Amino acid sequence: MRRKVQNTLKASVAFEGPGLHSGQPARMVLIPAPAGHGIVFKRTDIALGNTRIPARWDLVERSPLCTRLVNTSGVSVSTVEHIMAALAGCGVHNALIEIDGPEVPIVDGSSAPFVRGIMQYGVHRLGVPATAYEVLKPVTVEKDGARATLLPSDRLTIEFHIDFAEAAIGRQSKVLDMRNGSFARELCDSRTFCRQADVEAMQANGLALGGVPGENAVVFDGERVVSGAGLRHSDEPVRHKMLDALGDLALAGGPILGRYVGERAGHALTNTLLRALFAEPGAVRAVACDAAMSARLPGQGLIWSEIPAEQRCVA
Repeated sequence: MRRKVQNTLKASVAFEGPGLHSGQPARMVLIPAPAGHGIVFKRTDIALGNTRIPARWDLVERSPLCTRLVNTSGVSVSTVEHIMAALAGCGVHNALIEIDGPEVPIVDGSSAPFVRGIMQYGVHRLGVPATAYEVLKPVTVEKDGARATLLPSDRLTIEFHIDFAEAAIGRQSKVLDMRNGSFARELCDSRTFCRQADVEAMQANGLALGGVPGENAVVFDGERVVSGAGLRHSDEPVRHKMLDALGDLALAGGPILGRYVGERAGHALTNTLLRALFAEPGAVRAVACDAAMSARLPGQGLIWSEIPAEQRCVA
């Protein structure tokens, strides 16, 4: 039977900019890597010790505001969720990510610049089968009124529900089958967001120092949207939550075949869900992807013309 092979990048691509929370500038370079390498970050600004940080669920230091990876030597990289979502959404399984700072550049607050950077050159097929993780039985975690669940499915589906007091957000729900480039079409340009009431509190605690409303974040204040030209989708917040979920699920180490349901969930809860999935006997198994599975994986069928253009605001 034909097997779905692993992918890497056809060429290196670089991104620069400040981190959302630290405000510190960084240059990040995505570099092609061989089969079996996986996604690995490397801190080039640190001269000594172990500076490589595999993108794995068990190396996540759980936080509600971003996803931070820390290796066994204490070397870290923060806010990896948007680049991880872009790599997963483009079907890239192997890459070395060199970065000269502590946090991934926030660019425009979404994954779209990363998707465009990757796909301007495209992906390179490697001669080794890709491994996916098939969910075999339901796993659910809950905390403080939020819930995250993984259910058996023959493809990755993401379902998300949010409920905010701000009238400009309110209740939003969306379900998306992640096949056939749907991440690039439907989710990748949705930006990170927060409430105006949270901005000062975060900055007082040394966070959100690189956030600029309208440039790399959407801020909601009651019925107002503080984002310059407006929203890219009328339901941009729930779409961004789905983007985050894909990036956090990509830390499984390969594509997930399952249905993810998030109800007011965030980064920490999704990581807790992955930990529960891999800890539960018989809940998941690794499978070598065959031709039928390949058609159901994120990134398959992605077409350049379907990637959203820059600065697109429609709502």
